[in-house]
Amino acid sequence: MDSLTIWCNAKFPEPAMARLRERVGGHRLLLPQALQKSNLAAGAADPMLAEADIAFGQPDPVQAMQLPRLKWVHLTTAGYTRYDREDLRTAFRARGAVLTNSSMVYADPCAQHAVASMFALARRLPQCMDDQRAAKSWHQADHRARSQVLTGQSVLILGFGAIARRLVELLAPLRMDITAVRRRVNGDEPCRVVPTEQVDQMLGQADHVMNILPQSLQTEGFMTRARIEKIKSGAAYYNIGRGSTQDQAALVDALKSGRLSGVYLDVTDPEPLPPEHPLWTAPNCYITPHTAGGRAGEFDAHVEHFTGNLERFLAGKELLDRIV
Repeated sequence: MDSLTIWCNAKFPEPAMARLRERVGGHRLLLPQALQKSNLAAGAADPMLAEADIAFGQPDPVQAMQLPRLKWVHLTTAGYTRYDREDLRTAFRARGAVLTNSSMVYADPCAQHAVASMFALARRLPQCMDDQRAAKSWHQADHRARSQVLTGQSVLILGFGAIARRLVELLAPLRMDITAVRRRVNGDEPCRVVPTEQVDQMLGQADHVMNILPQSLQTEGFMTRARIEKIKSGAAYYNIGRGSTQDQAALVDALKSGRLSGVYLDVTDPEPLPPEHPLWTAPNCYITPHTAGGRAGEFDAHVEHFTGNLERFLAGKELLDRIV
Protein backbone atom coordinates (compact mmCIF):
# COMPACT_ATOMS: atom_id res chain seq x y z
CA MET A 1 0.00 0.00 0.00
CA ASP A 2 1.19 3.53 -0.77
CA SER A 3 2.22 5.85 2.04
CA LEU A 4 -0.73 7.04 4.10
CA THR A 5 -1.28 10.24 6.04
CA ILE A 6 -2.15 9.69 9.71
CA TRP A 7 -3.58 12.59 11.75
CA CYS A 8 -3.32 12.44 15.53
CA ASN A 9 -4.59 15.05 18.01
CA ALA A 10 -3.74 13.11 21.20
CA LYS A 11 -1.08 14.72 23.41
CA PHE A 12 0.93 11.68 24.43
CA PRO A 13 4.05 11.87 26.60
CA GLU A 14 7.20 12.00 24.49
CA PRO A 15 8.18 8.31 24.96
CA ALA A 16 4.76 7.23 23.67
CA MET A 17 4.89 9.79 20.85
CA ALA A 18 8.34 8.56 19.87
CA ARG A 19 7.00 5.01 19.78
CA LEU A 20 4.12 6.17 17.58
CA ARG A 21 6.51 7.82 15.12
CA GLU A 22 8.59 4.67 15.03
CA ARG A 23 5.66 2.31 14.56
CA VAL A 24 3.95 4.25 11.74
CA GLY A 25 7.12 3.71 9.73
CA GLY A 26 7.18 5.43 6.36
CA HIS A 27 3.68 6.82 6.70
CA ARG A 28 3.20 10.55 7.19
CA LEU A 29 2.20 11.65 10.70
CA LEU A 30 0.27 14.93 11.06
CA LEU A 31 0.04 16.61 14.46
CA PRO A 32 -2.28 19.62 14.74
CA GLN A 33 -1.12 22.64 16.69
CA ALA A 34 -3.70 22.06 19.46
CA LEU A 35 -3.18 18.59 20.92
CA GLN A 36 -5.56 17.22 23.57
CA LYS A 37 -4.35 16.28 27.04
CA SER A 38 -7.65 14.56 27.89
CA ASN A 39 -9.22 12.02 25.59
CA LEU A 40 -12.60 12.76 27.23
CA ALA A 41 -12.68 16.25 25.71
CA ALA A 42 -14.28 16.85 22.32
CA GLY A 43 -11.84 17.55 19.52
CA ALA A 44 -12.19 20.71 17.46
CA ALA A 45 -12.41 20.80 13.69
CA ASP A 46 -8.93 20.99 12.17
CA PRO A 47 -8.02 21.88 8.56
CA MET A 48 -5.17 19.35 8.63
CA LEU A 49 -7.66 16.50 9.01
CA ALA A 50 -8.70 17.01 5.37
CA GLU A 51 -5.27 15.69 4.35
CA ALA A 52 -5.57 12.49 6.37
CA ASP A 53 -6.39 8.93 5.39
CA ILE A 54 -6.50 7.87 9.05
CA ALA A 55 -7.44 9.79 12.21
CA PHE A 56 -6.17 8.74 15.65
CA GLY A 57 -7.54 10.51 18.70
CA GLN A 58 -10.75 12.54 18.97
CA PRO A 59 -11.53 14.18 15.62
CA ASP A 60 -14.57 16.40 15.26
CA PRO A 61 -17.37 13.96 14.25
CA VAL A 62 -19.11 16.34 11.83
CA GLN A 63 -15.86 17.06 10.02
CA ALA A 64 -14.93 13.36 9.98
CA MET A 65 -18.16 12.36 8.27
CA GLN A 66 -17.68 15.04 5.58
CA LEU A 67 -14.18 14.07 4.45
CA PRO A 68 -14.26 11.51 1.61
CA ARG A 69 -10.51 10.83 1.93
CA LEU A 70 -10.77 9.68 5.56
CA LYS A 71 -10.80 5.87 5.54
CA TRP A 72 -10.51 5.02 9.22
CA VAL A 73 -11.03 6.79 12.57
CA HIS A 74 -9.54 5.21 15.71
CA LEU A 75 -10.75 6.74 19.00
CA THR A 76 -8.61 7.00 22.13
CA THR A 77 -11.62 6.19 24.32
CA ALA A 78 -13.77 3.17 24.99
CA GLY A 79 -16.85 5.41 24.92
CA TYR A 80 -17.96 6.87 21.61
CA THR A 81 -21.02 8.95 22.49
CA ARG A 82 -20.11 11.84 20.18
CA TYR A 83 -19.81 9.44 17.25
CA ASP A 84 -22.87 7.31 18.03
CA ARG A 85 -25.10 9.01 15.47
CA GLU A 86 -26.90 7.67 12.47
CA ASP A 87 -25.68 10.36 10.03
CA LEU A 88 -22.07 9.43 10.82
CA ARG A 89 -22.75 5.72 10.43
CA THR A 90 -24.49 6.36 7.12
CA ALA A 91 -21.66 8.55 5.81
CA PHE A 92 -18.97 6.07 6.86
CA ARG A 93 -20.76 3.07 5.40
CA ALA A 94 -21.43 4.92 2.14
CA ARG A 95 -17.71 5.38 1.52
CA GLY A 96 -16.51 2.20 3.22
CA ALA A 97 -14.86 4.01 6.14
CA VAL A 98 -14.25 2.33 9.50
CA LEU A 99 -14.65 3.56 13.09
CA THR A 100 -12.86 1.79 15.95
CA ASN A 101 -12.40 2.57 19.63
CA SER A 102 -10.00 1.61 22.44
CA SER A 103 -12.13 -0.79 24.47
CA MET A 104 -9.29 -3.30 24.64
CA VAL A 105 -7.02 -0.70 26.25
CA TYR A 106 -9.49 -0.14 29.09
CA ALA A 107 -11.02 -3.59 29.57
CA ASP A 108 -8.46 -4.90 32.08
CA PRO A 109 -7.97 -1.80 34.26
CA CYS A 110 -11.70 -1.07 34.43
CA ALA A 111 -12.60 -4.68 35.19
CA GLN A 112 -9.92 -4.91 37.87
CA HIS A 113 -11.10 -1.63 39.37
CA ALA A 114 -14.65 -3.03 39.50
CA VAL A 115 -13.49 -6.22 41.23
CA ALA A 116 -11.40 -4.19 43.68
CA SER A 117 -14.45 -2.13 44.64
CA MET A 118 -16.51 -5.27 45.20
CA PHE A 119 -13.85 -6.84 47.40
CA ALA A 120 -13.35 -3.58 49.30
CA LEU A 121 -17.02 -3.23 50.18
CA ALA A 122 -17.45 -6.92 50.98
CA ARG A 123 -14.45 -6.92 53.33
CA ARG A 124 -15.25 -3.45 54.78
CA LEU A 125 -11.85 -2.04 53.85
CA PRO A 126 -13.07 1.58 53.56
CA GLN A 127 -14.70 1.42 56.99
CA CYS A 128 -11.53 0.02 58.55
CA MET A 129 -9.55 2.76 56.84
CA ASP A 130 -11.91 5.35 58.32
CA ASP A 131 -11.23 3.88 61.76
CA GLN A 132 -7.49 4.17 61.18
CA ARG A 133 -7.57 7.75 59.95
CA ALA A 134 -10.15 9.13 62.38
CA ALA A 135 -10.62 7.74 65.90
CA LYS A 136 -7.99 4.98 65.55
CA SER A 137 -10.60 2.68 67.06
CA TRP A 138 -10.61 -1.13 67.05
CA HIS A 139 -14.10 -2.27 65.94
CA GLN A 140 -13.06 -5.86 65.48
CA ALA A 141 -16.29 -7.62 66.41
CA ASP A 142 -18.48 -5.34 64.28
CA HIS A 143 -16.30 -5.53 61.17
CA ARG A 144 -15.91 -9.31 61.42
CA ALA A 145 -19.64 -9.82 61.82
CA ARG A 146 -20.54 -7.56 58.88
CA SER A 147 -17.83 -8.69 56.44
CA GLN A 148 -18.98 -10.85 53.54
CA VAL A 149 -17.54 -13.29 51.05
CA LEU A 150 -18.43 -12.79 47.40
CA THR A 151 -18.41 -16.51 46.69
CA GLY A 152 -21.86 -17.60 45.63
CA GLN A 153 -23.39 -14.13 45.71
CA SER A 154 -25.22 -12.66 42.71
CA VAL A 155 -24.18 -9.75 40.54
CA LEU A 156 -26.17 -7.91 37.88
CA ILE A 157 -24.04 -6.16 35.24
CA LEU A 158 -25.67 -3.29 33.37
CA GLY A 159 -24.12 -3.11 29.91
CA PHE A 160 -22.08 -5.81 28.25
CA GLY A 161 -19.02 -4.85 26.23
CA ALA A 162 -15.30 -5.54 26.51
CA ILE A 163 -15.09 -4.36 30.14
CA ALA A 164 -18.01 -6.52 31.28
CA ARG A 165 -16.65 -9.52 29.41
CA ARG A 166 -13.32 -9.18 31.22
CA LEU A 167 -15.12 -8.63 34.54
CA VAL A 168 -16.97 -11.93 34.08
CA GLU A 169 -13.62 -13.68 33.56
CA LEU A 170 -12.19 -12.17 36.75
CA LEU A 171 -15.26 -13.10 38.82
CA ALA A 172 -15.41 -16.68 37.53
CA PRO A 173 -13.23 -18.20 40.32
CA LEU A 174 -15.68 -16.82 42.91
CA ARG A 175 -18.51 -18.92 41.44
CA MET A 176 -20.84 -15.94 41.56
CA ASP A 177 -24.27 -16.00 39.94
CA ILE A 178 -23.69 -13.51 37.12
CA THR A 179 -26.37 -11.93 34.94
CA ALA A 180 -25.77 -9.15 32.42
CA VAL A 181 -28.22 -6.79 30.76
CA ARG A 182 -27.77 -5.54 27.20
CA ARG A 183 -29.91 -4.19 24.40
CA ARG A 184 -29.24 -7.06 22.00
CA VAL A 185 -28.48 -10.56 23.27
CA ASN A 186 -26.03 -12.24 20.89
CA GLY A 187 -26.04 -15.68 22.48
CA ASP A 188 -22.24 -16.00 22.62
CA GLU A 189 -21.79 -14.23 25.98
CA PRO A 190 -19.91 -16.11 28.74
CA CYS A 191 -22.70 -15.59 31.28
CA ARG A 192 -26.46 -15.33 31.44
CA VAL A 193 -27.63 -12.26 29.50
CA VAL A 194 -31.12 -10.79 29.42
CA PRO A 195 -32.53 -7.95 27.31
CA THR A 196 -32.91 -4.47 28.79
CA GLU A 197 -36.67 -4.94 29.12
CA GLN A 198 -36.07 -7.39 31.98
CA VAL A 199 -33.85 -5.13 34.09
CA ASP A 200 -36.59 -4.07 36.53
CA GLN A 201 -37.29 -7.61 37.68
CA MET A 202 -33.58 -8.46 37.89
CA LEU A 203 -32.69 -5.51 40.14
CA GLY A 204 -34.50 -7.02 43.11
CA GLN A 205 -32.56 -10.29 42.89
CA ALA A 206 -28.91 -9.17 42.86
CA ASP A 207 -26.54 -8.72 45.79
CA HIS A 208 -24.40 -6.41 43.63
CA VAL A 209 -25.50 -4.09 40.80
CA MET A 210 -22.55 -3.11 38.59
CA ASN A 211 -23.30 -0.21 36.21
CA ILE A 212 -20.95 -0.17 33.18
CA LEU A 213 -23.33 1.66 30.87
CA PRO A 214 -21.83 4.12 28.38
CA GLN A 215 -23.30 7.56 27.88
CA SER A 216 -25.92 7.69 25.14
CA LEU A 217 -29.46 8.85 24.50
CA GLN A 218 -30.66 5.37 25.47
CA THR A 219 -28.76 5.25 28.78
CA GLU A 220 -29.32 8.84 29.97
CA GLY A 221 -30.84 8.53 33.45
CA PHE A 222 -31.22 4.76 33.02
CA MET A 223 -30.98 4.13 36.76
CA THR A 224 -33.96 6.23 37.73
CA ARG A 225 -35.19 6.69 41.27
CA ALA A 226 -37.78 3.99 40.61
CA ARG A 227 -35.12 1.53 39.50
CA ILE A 228 -32.79 2.37 42.38
CA GLU A 229 -35.70 1.68 44.73
CA LYS A 230 -36.11 -1.73 43.07
CA ILE A 231 -32.57 -2.80 44.04
CA LYS A 232 -32.66 -5.48 46.73
CA SER A 233 -32.40 -4.15 50.28
CA GLY A 234 -28.85 -4.58 51.57
CA ALA A 235 -27.32 -4.80 48.10
CA ALA A 236 -24.34 -2.76 46.91
CA TYR A 237 -24.34 -0.52 43.83
CA TYR A 238 -21.34 0.43 41.69
CA ASN A 239 -20.82 2.67 38.67
CA ILE A 240 -17.70 2.63 36.50
CA GLY A 241 -19.61 3.64 33.36
CA ARG A 242 -20.94 7.19 33.22
CA GLY A 243 -22.46 9.40 35.92
CA SER A 244 -25.24 10.59 33.61
CA THR A 245 -26.82 7.12 33.72
CA GLN A 246 -28.00 7.39 37.36
CA ASP A 247 -30.22 9.47 39.66
CA GLN A 248 -27.65 10.61 42.23
CA ALA A 249 -30.20 12.14 44.61
CA ALA A 250 -31.90 8.75 44.78
CA LEU A 251 -28.58 7.11 45.63
CA VAL A 252 -28.04 9.56 48.49
CA ASP A 253 -31.52 8.80 49.85
CA ALA A 254 -30.98 5.03 49.56
CA LEU A 255 -27.72 5.34 51.51
CA LYS A 256 -29.18 7.58 54.21
CA SER A 257 -32.06 5.17 54.76
CA GLY A 258 -29.65 2.23 54.95
CA ARG A 259 -31.44 0.36 52.16
CA LEU A 260 -28.20 0.10 50.15
CA SER A 261 -25.28 -1.38 52.07
CA GLY A 262 -22.78 0.60 50.04
CA VAL A 263 -22.25 2.62 46.87
CA TYR A 264 -18.99 2.81 44.96
CA LEU A 265 -18.73 5.46 42.23
CA ASP A 266 -15.88 6.04 39.82
CA VAL A 267 -18.04 8.38 37.74
CA THR A 268 -20.41 11.19 38.71
CA ASP A 269 -22.39 13.98 37.09
CA PRO A 270 -20.84 16.52 37.00
CA GLU A 271 -17.13 15.77 37.06
CA PRO A 272 -15.29 16.89 39.09
CA LEU A 273 -17.93 16.43 41.78
CA PRO A 274 -18.40 19.77 43.62
CA PRO A 275 -17.11 19.73 47.24
CA GLU A 276 -20.58 20.53 48.59
CA HIS A 277 -22.29 17.64 46.78
CA PRO A 278 -24.11 15.31 49.23
CA LEU A 279 -22.55 12.20 47.70
CA TRP A 280 -19.24 13.11 49.37
CA THR A 281 -20.74 12.73 52.84
CA ALA A 282 -23.45 10.12 52.23
CA PRO A 283 -22.93 7.11 54.53
CA ASN A 284 -21.09 4.16 52.95
CA CYS A 285 -20.52 6.03 49.68
CA TYR A 286 -17.02 5.75 48.26
CA ILE A 287 -15.77 7.75 45.29
CA THR A 288 -12.74 7.57 43.01
CA PRO A 289 -12.14 10.42 40.51
CA HIS A 290 -12.81 8.61 37.21
CA THR A 291 -9.63 6.56 37.52
CA ALA A 292 -10.96 3.07 36.71
CA GLY A 293 -9.42 3.09 33.25
CA GLY A 294 -6.09 4.52 34.35
CA ARG A 295 -2.81 2.64 34.70
CA ALA A 296 0.89 3.16 34.33
CA GLY A 297 1.66 2.86 30.64
CA GLU A 298 -1.83 3.89 29.52
CA PHE A 299 -0.51 6.02 26.65
CA ASP A 300 1.90 3.32 25.50
CA ALA A 301 -1.05 0.91 25.44
CA HIS A 302 -2.94 3.31 23.16
CA VAL A 303 -0.03 3.47 20.74
CA GLU A 304 0.35 -0.32 20.72
CA HIS A 305 -3.39 -0.84 20.16
CA PHE A 306 -3.56 1.68 17.33
CA THR A 307 -0.40 0.55 15.57
CA GLY A 308 -1.45 -3.09 15.94
CA ASN A 309 -4.69 -2.17 14.22
CA LEU A 310 -2.71 -0.21 11.63
CA GLU A 311 -0.87 -3.39 10.71
CA ARG A 312 -4.20 -5.15 10.32
CA PHE A 313 -5.54 -2.25 8.24
CA LEU A 314 -2.56 -2.40 5.89
CA ALA A 315 -2.96 -6.17 5.58
CA GLY A 316 -6.67 -5.89 4.81
CA LYS A 317 -7.67 -7.72 8.00
CA GLU A 318 -10.66 -7.04 10.26
CA LEU A 319 -9.87 -4.30 12.77
CA LEU A 320 -10.18 -4.84 16.52
CA ASP A 321 -12.77 -2.85 18.50
CA ARG A 322 -14.71 -2.02 15.35
CA ILE A 323 -17.89 0.05 15.79
CA VAL A 324 -18.74 0.92 12.16
